[in-house]
Amino acid sequence: MSDTQLKFTKPATAASEQIFTASAVEFLNQLATHFAGEIPPLLAQREADQARYDKGELPDFDPATAAVRDSDWRVAEIPRDLQKRRLEITGPVDRKMVINALNADVDVFMADFEDAQSPTWDGLIDGQLNLRDANRGEISFEDTAKGKRYQLNENPALLIARVRGLHLPEKHILHQGKPLPGALLDFAMYVFHNHQQRLANGSGVYFYLPKLQHSREAAWWSKVFTFTEDYFELKRGTIRATVLIETLPAVFQMHEILHALKEHIVALNCGRWDYIFSYIKTLRAHADRVLPDRQVVSMDKPFLNAYSRLLIQTCHKRGALAMGGMAAFIPSKDEAENERILAKVKADKEQEFGNGHDGTWIAHPGLATTVKEVYQRYLGDSDNQLQVLRENDTDIDQALLLQPCEGERTEQGMRANIRVSVQYIAAWISGKGCVPIYGLMEDAATAEISRTSIWQWITHAQLLSDGRTVTRELFESMLAEEAEVVRNEVGETRWEAENFAPAVELFARLTVADQLDDFLTLPGYQLLD
Repeated sequence: MSDTQLKFTKPATAASEQIFTASAVEFLNQLATHFAGEIPPLLAQREADQARYDKGELPDFDPATAAVRDSDWRVAEIPRDLQKRRLEITGPVDRKMVINALNADVDVFMADFEDAQSPTWDGLIDGQLNLRDANRGEISFEDTAKGKRYQLNENPALLIARVRGLHLPEKHILHQGKPLPGALLDFAMYVFHNHQQRLANGSGVYFYLPKLQHSREAAWWSKVFTFTEDYFELKRGTIRATVLIETLPAVFQMHEILHALKEHIVALNCGRWDYIFSYIKTLRAHADRVLPDRQVVSMDKPFLNAYSRLLIQTCHKRGALAMGGMAAFIPSKDEAENERILAKVKADKEQEFGNGHDGTWIAHPGLATTVKEVYQRYLGDSDNQLQVLRENDTDIDQALLLQPCEGERTEQGMRANIRVSVQYIAAWISGKGCVPIYGLMEDAATAEISRTSIWQWITHAQLLSDGRTVTRELFESMLAEEAEVVRNEVGETRWEAENFAPAVELFARLTVADQLDDFLTLPGYQLLD
């Protein structure tokens, strides 16, 4: 770790020395030297685009790239082991979670360094070790408290890693005096430590890429992938990516994103929760497009259903898979409640596979049986639905994709958002990025919806269903009351030990700010060790 371009701000440990070997650090340094400097201009362009939206413009298809959308081309052929992704489970990269997810009755496990992972330094290092061991088939975990041992079953799910978004820094490694992009760290260490093992397993090195907003960002990733394949003398296309379409600007760039990554891309994914968050954030200055309660913004709403259908149409035209979104429900021990939960999950997945999606996500293995029953009715023995081209979907235009969503804004919905946000932020700054709250598996995306919804209601003086105007004062009153509710629910010991007070302070500051913060994880990151 003595390279002059990289400076580590944490002392070395036995765990970190396994990850940051001299050769691994040299590769990381090469990536940073070639590509880190290109990220600030990409992020600045995001800000410039947002400034136009704040002045009244709306996202739209780019006339300058009409030729890409209108011409005939296809992405590279999908590798055999990526063609069957009917059901995927996601979760953080802690050791027991990795084992349980790989053993679940699913096709793919997306190991998440992003929205489901609080990026503590120790957590990131342990996550890389856990995925290395999982790829080797050598991962196990001893739960001494429960007297239970966890280990991989035969034929585990296919492992795909999700790296952090381009906006997230890694403050514990400086490159030329500046924090290293977290995305480059996650990508570099995963490729370095796993490409040989994955090739020996007859596979490739597979990633999910989050929060892209434009094809220029996809083009940046394409250069990173190509450089890496050349660095390790890998066949072109050894590295493959699925891009999450989870920002509103990106839905107007899907053909262009596929084209920019066509040697490496295999699929797009409907990252629905981040997409709803991005709808709020992108259209924050547009008072006519304020969303209702989070609980009623479901995939049957016209603007979200159009997003799903357009993604399928775009992907299948280009030979790429079209992945559906997350069912965040957690099975209940109460039989009647569990039946209601499974009915909601079934209806959601019926719509997705009915639209033509090739696969979908769950957050809990207990939902797998229900979802399998759905996809088997639509796919039968097929791996995917690439033959569903949706060529008759001529109604999907800018107006439909941006159509305001009907529904009430209620006191109950606002209070639920407050309780969820406080509990999630407390968990995140305590090192947990994915936590069960009130029957849902919450991650950063769902917490962002809760936070930005209230900010939007305050900013545009929205009326609740009881006639009251949402003001800063009303929010602060509800926050004080709901914080006490949460304090009573979790108990005094947990409240003091798990950063609830700092979470309340951070949530309050972000929600009443004059300008909407892009991500709660950026100021939250300053509270992490």
